[in-house]
Amino acid sequence: MVRMALCLAACATAAGVWAADWTHWRGPEQNGVSRDTGVPERWSPQGDNLVWKQPYGSRSTPVICRGRVYIINGAEPGTIREQERVMCFDAATGKLLWEHRFNIFHTDIVSNRVGWANLAADAETGYVYAHGIQGLLFCFSPDGRVVWSRSLTEEYGRISGYGGRVTTPIVDEDKVILHFLNASWGEQARGGHRFLALDKKSGEVLWWSEPGGQPLDTIYSVPVVAVLAGQRLLVCGGADGAIHALQVRTGKKVWSYPLSKRGLNASPVVQGDRVYITHSEENLDTNEMGGVYCFDASHIENGQPRLLWRRLGIQAGYASPLLVGGRLYVPDNAAKLHCLDATTGQTLWEHKYGTVAKGSAVWAEGKIYVNEVTSRSYILLPNERECRTIHTVETPPGPHGEVIENNGSPAVADGRIYWPTGDALYCLGTSQSKAGAIPEPIAEPPASPDDPPAWLQIVPADVVLKPGAHVRFRTRVYSAAGRLLRQVTAQDWHLEPPAVAAKTPEGKEVPKPPPLRGTLADGVFTADPSVPAQTGYIVARLGALEARARVRVAPVLPIVQDFDKVPENGLPPGWINVAGKYVVARDSDGNRYLKKLANNPNPLLARALAFISTPDLSDYTIEADARAIMRRRNLPDMGVVNCRYSLTLDGNKQRLLLRTWEARKEENAEIPGRIHKKLDFPWKPDVWYRFKLKVTIVDGKALCQGKVWPRDQPEPAQWMIEAEDPVPNVQGSPALYAYAMGITERSLGAEAHFDNVRVYPNTSGAR
Repeated sequence: MVRMALCLAACATAAGVWAADWTHWRGPEQNGVSRDTGVPERWSPQGDNLVWKQPYGSRSTPVICRGRVYIINGAEPGTIREQERVMCFDAATGKLLWEHRFNIFHTDIVSNRVGWANLAADAETGYVYAHGIQGLLFCFSPDGRVVWSRSLTEEYGRISGYGGRVTTPIVDEDKVILHFLNASWGEQARGGHRFLALDKKSGEVLWWSEPGGQPLDTIYSVPVVAVLAGQRLLVCGGADGAIHALQVRTGKKVWSYPLSKRGLNASPVVQGDRVYITHSEENLDTNEMGGVYCFDASHIENGQPRLLWRRLGIQAGYASPLLVGGRLYVPDNAAKLHCLDATTGQTLWEHKYGTVAKGSAVWAEGKIYVNEVTSRSYILLPNERECRTIHTVETPPGPHGEVIENNGSPAVADGRIYWPTGDALYCLGTSQSKAGAIPEPIAEPPASPDDPPAWLQIVPADVVLKPGAHVRFRTRVYSAAGRLLRQVTAQDWHLEPPAVAAKTPEGKEVPKPPPLRGTLADGVFTADPSVPAQTGYIVARLGALEARARVRVAPVLPIVQDFDKVPENGLPPGWINVAGKYVVARDSDGNRYLKKLANNPNPLLARALAFISTPDLSDYTIEADARAIMRRRNLPDMGVVNCRYSLTLDGNKQRLLLRTWEARKEENAEIPGRIHKKLDFPWKPDVWYRFKLKVTIVDGKALCQGKVWPRDQPEPAQWMIEAEDPVPNVQGSPALYAYAMGITERSLGAEAHFDNVRVYPNTSGAR
């Protein structure tokens, strides 16, 4: 294997290495195609055409950039030290160069789905981007340094959903872009499927976009970027069952086409002005399940591209199609490969290669490389009339005889295939392996200085400040085709209040909040230091053009919120993920409190973390009062969060829980896992209880200490429940937690109420 690696390294020219980089999960052409040659027709884990092997599995696809291979996976599963991690290997030798581990929290995604989203790499900088199941978005330098990071869950109310569906970032020009479901504040208070573009070097927010309607699912369709009808567009499947196209530099919606009654998971592929996408759910206009769709993006009528053809009944909802040589290869859910004429949609042939397909296929030198979920990997040889399986490799079972799932796709660079399985990463090659030439993409017409401005953009488009802090906004204009024209100076700046719903989900009038308080001059906003928390918009105008930037002023420690100054039916300012899920109510004696609504049976709305501040807080204690209202003999779950650890009362099971990853249990589980302590705790409805959770870092470990007691009784002298975490969460936003589900849309469920929230530093002297 060492001789093979040296031979391959000697054969590669410097130009070939960079040209063949696999920085997008579907390759440099974003369609699953590699132009490399000398790729193997067979291989084995024991050494046949094996350059190197590393015993680190991945459920996603590797990326290759500048002679390095990157994967994302789980570290030390089944132990208290279980984490998510990004790993970097030397592409020629397989040597592990670095790894970066990070904790898992704020999600019910299970252990075997850690590392769901593919990585993305940037050819210009060598940076690598990772989106974890907990909502952390990282930008890594090639040597493993964290350049910047965002906590999408705590900052923007990202929803991870069920089953592990986490979206993959992409890189285009100066941007890293990803999409997700979220609910935060203002016009984003309602849960929606939104796209977010950030500066790839700094993490600064460039734009938000919400092109679709009400989301039906969490999804994982990965965007592609292409020049279509002269515009540089981002094209992606939507959570509303439609395919959407946005101007990649502005986020402006260009067109959509609804086609499914559920969200879309497969990624589109593009050739010329034609766009292809697949799904396996019920179609909008027929009960038939699944379909393959082909659109002409050069003809847009009523905001929709022209449908050229579709093939119903092909259930291809997970693996994405492969497009090469005028043929569209579609792996369906049952691992049957459909070869369709890309022009007409006519079936050329079908080939059954396995039983369950999740991984997408890759084409190289006339061969197709593809994984099957149930432990097998295949090399297929297609032609115009048929397809043959020419080689099969079966992944050996795990240490307990378990099936090793293969969910990722191969990646190809410099003539070598980097093949992920559930328990290993294989590098395959031959002595003839060689990088190929990538076809030039369709060129975008250049911007003209004479083009009239059609779109005004404010950067940053979304910021979080502390009271008294300031931010400088910049403005720039784009043509109607979404091409940057120039930086500009806005003619007018002013402040606006945050958008709110006219009524609460209970049908009550929502009080209108005031505009941002602070000073605004020449694009520089300084938040009023006397206002501890607020949200609103900075608005810039240039002629008839207008743009808005979102501003959140988050409270700093110490934080005191008793809701008495919050209007009834309003929400505490500066908090995240509360609108539509919480509302300030009033007792008969006039006391105001925060009520978790229980008027919806949707679990995505029933469970809600109300984030109070920013995710960089550490070494603090949170206290809050909470009470439960029982309905139909059901109690809610309720509690507090400190540094991503939660202290909650489990209503119907009558116990107190201290945990950090809801899907991992330490006690009464076959495999021990992360922090999950429990204590029998009989508690009653209609009684106010005081929660107290303290997290301190001692000798590199987190000491979590919690207690709960009836509010009208003295505080217990001792902590009731404690845990020591050897891989600590050293920071995180304080939050309130409630799980209160409506029985039906018209029948209320059990409620959770909160009052007297206090968050203060551990050095404050409080016990």
